[in-house]
Amino acid sequence: MDTTLLTTVGGKLKAKFGDAIISAEQHYDFPVFVIRKDAIFDVMKFLKEDEESAYTFLTTLCGLHYPDQKGHELGVMYQLHNLQKNNRIRLKTFFPVSDPQIPTVTTLFETANWMERQEFDFYGIIFKGHPNLKRILNMDEMTYHPMRKEYPLEDGTREDKDDKMFGR
Repeated sequence: MDTTLLTTVGGKLKAKFGDAIISAEQHYDFPVFVIRKDAIFDVMKFLKEDEESAYTFLTTLCGLHYPDQKGHELGVMYQLHNLQKNNRIRLKTFFPVSDPQIPTVTTLFETANWMERQEFDFYGIIFKGHPNLKRILNMDEMTYHPMRKEYPLEDGTREDKDDKMFGR
């Protein structure tokens, strides 16, 4: 496993942003950096505009929900791609479910527009400054966010199921 990106990008981020970089680890073939919520926009802007880094393409933005991580229940994962060198990195940031706000990155990456709307729709993450933050796939009347892990996977009131058929 090549950890060159972890070292080079991690060193640049640590030098520029210090304690805003919470952790840096190699997960499979990706360097993964956990960033403080208040610094995520600046870190992404730096990674995009720095000539050596040149992470100019946002390939993925997805919501995260870890209900057992008190104070860090919600999060966002960003995957950036340097097209010239074919390098990819992941950035993650976490925040409490009681304050699900994070800055939009639509001013950096136009591709974030619909991705942020999707994560707002499914997780209730509010992307501050988004130009049109409203539900994109679910009905406007919905009062919950279906991808959060606070809902049972099955209907516990069903009586027509025999659990032994499902290995339980």
